[in-house]
Amino acid sequence: MDRFEDDRGSLTKIYTEATFAPHHISTNFPEHFFSISRRGVIRGMHAQKGATVCGKLIYVPVGAVLDVVLDLRPDSATYQKFFQTELSAANHTAIYVPEGCFHGFKALMDDTHTVYFQTKMRDPDLECGIRYDSFGMDWDEASPLVSARDQNLPTLAEFVNSINHSI
Repeated sequence: MDRFEDDRGSLTKIYTEATFAPHHISTNFPEHFFSISRRGVIRGMHAQKGATVCGKLIYVPVGAVLDVVLDLRPDSATYQKFFQTELSAANHTAIYVPEGCFHGFKALMDDTHTVYFQTKMRDPDLECGIRYDSFGMDWDEASPLVSARDQNLPTLAEFVNSINHSI
């Protein structure tokens, strides 16, 4: 991302179509979301399946998160592997989550704002997820704040072994 700074503050270019086009990544983002989280909140791991499987462009304009992407694309060289990085207002970093990958994060600061641009419209009936603590990620959080919904998601093993595991 391009960042410009002077005595007034800073300006960060989060998105430019020219960055995505050479990689054949959709630049149509028909739906945008943002969340606000307290320190220690873990959200995830989430994806859409079927007709709504989507890519996501994610950045953090306020606060900081430990962002995690779990690859569940069966033909991928990184199948069932995860990637983690910090996204923050301070480092001006964004991440693109490809279709077929699950996404989650841990808020590292109070009042953290996370912005999501999705390549498909959300359909609550086609949402799926993996329990945040079931795939080897060390969240380094003694008492995470996790929604009841996310606590009740299947483990990675349960998801992969289920009849409806493909997204």
